[in-house]
Amino acid sequence: MPIIDNAVYVAGRRIENPSSLEDTFEYMRAQNGMAWIGMFRPTPEEIQQVANEFSLHPLAVEDALTGHQRSKIERYGEILFTVLRPARYDDASETVEFGELHVFVGPDFVVTIRHAESPDLARVRHRLESQPELLAKGPEAVLYAILDEVVDEYTPVVDGVENDIDEIEDALFGSGDPGLSKRIYELSRETIAFQRATQPLAEMLDSLLRGGDKHGVDIELQRALRDVHDHALKTIERIAGFRVILDNALTVNATLVTQRQTDTALVQNEQVKKISGWAAILFGPTLVGTIYGMNFVYMPELEWVFGYPMALALMAATSAALYVTFKRRHWL
Repeated sequence: MPIIDNAVYVAGRRIENPSSLEDTFEYMRAQNGMAWIGMFRPTPEEIQQVANEFSLHPLAVEDALTGHQRSKIERYGEILFTVLRPARYDDASETVEFGELHVFVGPDFVVTIRHAESPDLARVRHRLESQPELLAKGPEAVLYAILDEVVDEYTPVVDGVENDIDEIEDALFGSGDPGLSKRIYELSRETIAFQRATQPLAEMLDSLLRGGDKHGVDIELQRALRDVHDHALKTIERIAGFRVILDNALTVNATLVTQRQTDTALVQNEQVKKISGWAAILFGPTLVGTIYGMNFVYMPELEWVFGYPMALALMAATSAALYVTFKRRHWL
């Protein structure tokens, strides 16, 4: 179902579990409470229904309908529209999967629209419901908890990417795997995508902190946001370091591949020299033997007593001279 969870809260406690959006709007206003609507891949009609009820800005609604947005936070009057790019590390394929989360935060409501399994908003809701004093601080508390969850879920992703980089570094000087360059390139692309997802978080959290006093955000929430901001900065710095390491690894791997190809060519060249040298040494006796094996009637030394020994001596001398020459030139 598109609506995963739907509740109305008063003083930080869940008082209603409406069965439809219409009931949610009714209970929220009747009880003067806060509505928290969690949606998973909703239809355009369902998004539009929520947008009409809460007077969401058309541009924000268009972004939510279109999807594939960058991480950002925008304010439309009293409503905050936040786009987050959560991530999940898949151990089986050793790849990073990116999701997309849209959060509308108004004076008395929160609407979350997920387009992937991550982040686990059920855990966020359970955590806040177990701390009614925090949830009582209003929709800003929900936004803080969601930001905290998304940033926390980056940690195992960062650890997984770091482990992949360690494996690449170990393989650089050992395996000589021809597919290593492809693996480094793929991991570099994942790191760039990860960087694009996390880099805007610093400015987004700065913006929330700067507007905290102006919009009357609870001081404890502001302190909690600073903690999330610190964690986000550490994540961003680690990812930036990964990109530098992978760029260097790609360069080193290219150098090592070139060196291996050069070494192979040198070894092959030495083998060619040896083969050519021995071929030349054997060519000398073959040439002499061929000439004296023509069997013409009139040939020098044909009936000479020392003709045969001379031919053998010439063969041996030719071979010896070529051997000495190639040995001095280090061909043999």
